[in-house]
Amino acid sequence: MAEQGLEGSQPVDLSKHPSGIVPTLQNIVSTVNLDCKLDLKAIALQARNAEYNPKRFAAVIMRIREPKTTALIFASGKMGRLLAAVAQVAYSGWKLPYNGSFPYARIIQKLGFPAKFKDFKIQNIVGSCDVKFPIRLEGLAYSHGAFCSYEPELFPGLIYRMRQPKIVLLIFVSGKIVITGAKVREETYTAFENIYPVLTEFRKNQQ
Repeated sequence: MAEQGLEGSQPVDLSKHPSGIVPTLQNIVSTVNLDCKLDLKAIALQARNAEYNPKRFAAVIMRIREPKTTALIFASGKMGRLLAAVAQVAYSGWKLPYNGSFPYARIIQKLGFPAKFKDFKIQNIVGSCDVKFPIRLEGLAYSHGAFCSYEPELFPGLIYRMRQPKIVLLIFVSGKIVITGAKVREETYTAFENIYPVLTEFRKNQQ
């Protein structure tokens, strides 16, 4: 059965996904500038679901449930690495990571800081899928040595650095694939369709 990913139970559009597999977007890492200086200790004391331990990390870690996200809030006003677990919520264009940032800005505003919402940027998208067949990683690494790093004694997966689009794929012998480095979801899909014929070429024959 093909990975339906964010398409839910709808049939896969083979014009966009010739492999019949749609990678599932697992999380989105983005940043935004609240454009004001912040008192992290005051925020941690007054806000719910906030953690602050300056000896360990110089940012407030704040979590909200809907959408399920985690933010790192810095004294400079930068809110870094918003993690949106998009696999657990309904997908609605790119509104999720953007709107997912607004609740944090509102919380900071309610605590008395003149927080704004500037320079929103998606930094990284992580996707995954399963091709449902085992892969000969040694053969792939030998044939595509210019793009691959494979040291099974250090890490069980093969690291494939695609140049166009500029994406990193972690390929495991089981057929599981992790795709990282995209700035828009289409790059995730394009990278997978580019690598899929290569994976089928190095499909391991099962006894």
